[in-house]
Amino acid sequence: MRFKHKPLIFLFVSCFFLTSAAYAADTPGKGIKVQPLKSSIAEETFQTMLVMKALEKLGYEVEPIKEIEYAAGHVAIANGDATFLADHWDPLHVDFYKNAGGADKIYREGEYSGGALQGYLIDKATSDTYKITHINQLADPEIAKLFDADGDGKADLAGCNPGWGCEKVIEHQLDAFKLRDTVTHNQGTYSAIMADTIARYKQGKSVLYYTWTPYWISGVMVPGKDTVWLQVPFSSLPGDRKDVDTSLPDGSNYGFQANTQRIIANKEFTDANPGAAKLFSIMKLSNNDISSQNLRMRDGEKSEKDIERHVDSWIKAHQSTFDGWLTEARNAAQ
Repeated sequence: MRFKHKPLIFLFVSCFFLTSAAYAADTPGKGIKVQPLKSSIAEETFQTMLVMKALEKLGYEVEPIKEIEYAAGHVAIANGDATFLADHWDPLHVDFYKNAGGADKIYREGEYSGGALQGYLIDKATSDTYKITHINQLADPEIAKLFDADGDGKADLAGCNPGWGCEKVIEHQLDAFKLRDTVTHNQGTYSAIMADTIARYKQGKSVLYYTWTPYWISGVMVPGKDTVWLQVPFSSLPGDRKDVDTSLPDGSNYGFQANTQRIIANKEFTDANPGAAKLFSIMKLSNNDISSQNLRMRDGEKSEKDIERHVDSWIKAHQSTFDGWLTEARNAAQ
């Protein structure tokens, strides 16, 4: 009787090992913890959570997001204190990347989202009335006074948070374009500063602000319709990028290079996890998808559950693309 059962036992054992092998192939990250990072920009949660969802499908144990500003975040990634950051802006964050060890310590392949713009904008009504098209026109005290929000006679620029990287460019350009005496760079909590700027705009007042795309601001004050990009008189960036031409392909020059958002990760982690490395290099999001989700957050859908629902909806709408990423990642892991 024992002999008669041996084929059945063999078949059961074979099926068990085949099933285990298939499961292992589907979940190459099983038992491995991953620590995501993001900056204080709440709207970056969407991009970060999409990467997290993909890693979970590969079996990784993904920890809750830790918030940290970019410079420290790059160092944490390089040192292995965290695993990935989904919003490295290239070339805006190139100094953070190099200072943290560059390619020796940080994996940076692929383009998560390309064609991001940055620069200075004013309301279209003021631009049309006073023929203001370039930021250096604010060196004229009479022009600058149009954007004075606090009564000191200087233009109030809604600017960039310390630690984001953009603030270094703005501070450099205030000197390069001789605007220091006529323009105040207001810094603090960007969302609060911009809420005040939007309120002033809705009251029919002149506004001057820095922003970037993709971001919800340009969905509320639409460039070309409600506002206009101001051009700079010449390219001028700080540090190692001092000789970089910031002109765009159409000839316009907003003072900032067009940026690509990349996923960066700890190099030791990606060396040991080729499937995750492959995933980081092939994931892509459109600017429109990011801006649309960010606008939903601005309109009140900003809780973690709301954002997770947005991510799940995006995956459902792009299921074949998402599944394709996972297939390529699993193949790379074998």
